[in-house]
Amino acid sequence: MLKKMKNIAVFCASSPGQNGIYASEAKKLGEILADKGLGLVYGGASRGLMNVVADAVLQNGGKVTGIIPRMLDDLEITKNECTEIIYTSTMYERKVRMFEIADAVIILPGGFGTLDEMFEALTLSQLGLFEAPLGLLNTNGYYDLLAGFMDNMVREGFLKRENKDMLAICSSPEDLIEKIIKINIYG
Repeated sequence: MLKKMKNIAVFCASSPGQNGIYASEAKKLGEILADKGLGLVYGGASRGLMNVVADAVLQNGGKVTGIIPRMLDDLEITKNECTEIIYTSTMYERKVRMFEIADAVIILPGGFGTLDEMFEALTLSQLGLFEAPLGLLNTNGYYDLLAGFMDNMVREGFLKRENKDMLAICSSPEDLIEKIIKINIYG
C-alpha cells in the first residue's frame, strides 16, 4: 500500500448521542487528525458528531472537506466554515466523492446512514474496488454487538475471516489512528 495518507473520511452521526463520551472521543479524533496533518473528509453537517470532529480539526489548524447533498443542505445545516464544501445531487454521490478523496476511512458511532457507509466501504474493499485502511472507533463499546455479529457471520460461513479483519476495531482514537497508519505502511 505505502502511499502518503492525506485525507481521512470519517463517517458518523449527525446527532450527538446520549452519552457525552461520544463527542469527547470524536473531538480527540479530530485533534489527532489535525496534529498528524491529515485532512478530514466528512458529510459536511454542522450537527452532531460530524460537527464535533470538524470543529476539532479546524480549531487545530487542519483542513476539512465537507461533502453534502443539496437536499440535506437545509436539514443538516451545512458547515460553512469548512475549508472546502462540495455539493452533490444524491446521498450515493456523496459517498462516491468521499471514497474518491479518502486515503482511509474511520467509522464513529452513528445510525443507519453510518452503517450504510461502513458496509459500503467494507464491500468495496472486499471486492478490491477500494484499497484503503478501514477503522471502527468502538467508543464505550458501542459496536460490541456488531463486532460479535460479524464473528457469527464468520462462524456460520457467510463471511471470510480475512474480510472481517479488513476492519480495524479500536476503543480509543489514538490506537485507531496508529493502527490505520500501520496498515497503510505495511498493507
